[in-house]
Amino acid sequence: QVQLVESGGGLVQAGGSLRLSCAASGRTFSSYDMAWFRQTPGKERDFVAAITWSGGMTYSADSVKGRFTISRDNAENTGYLQMNSLKPEDTAVYYCALKSRGIIVTPPRGYEYWGQGTQVTVSS
Repeated sequence: QVQLVESGGGLVQAGGSLRLSCAASGRTFSSYDMAWFRQTPGKERDFVAAITWSGGMTYSADSVKGRFTISRDNAENTGYLQMNSLKPEDTAVYYCALKSRGIIVTPPRGYEYWGQGTQVTVSS
């Protein structure tokens, strides 16, 4: 089992930045690919960005390309999502998730472990 805890969410004005963290425990973090998703009330959970176990490959949704950067520190068992130039439409609960090593996938069902989420609110 792997436990994931997200942090770093909060309230920020449009154009601002936040850095989300995802701390993993229980099993070797480097055994897994990692992704970030987000969800607003009444909507499906949407893919934001993913990174392979080694950090060698990343992939981001078109809606966040050029603004969000996913990264990881396997020595610290922690993943990150740096969010710049935030927009009100980025407001959501953000979740980190892990899957076994392999190719990057975007559907939520492809991920085995999930955190509880952290709220990000962007005011206009």
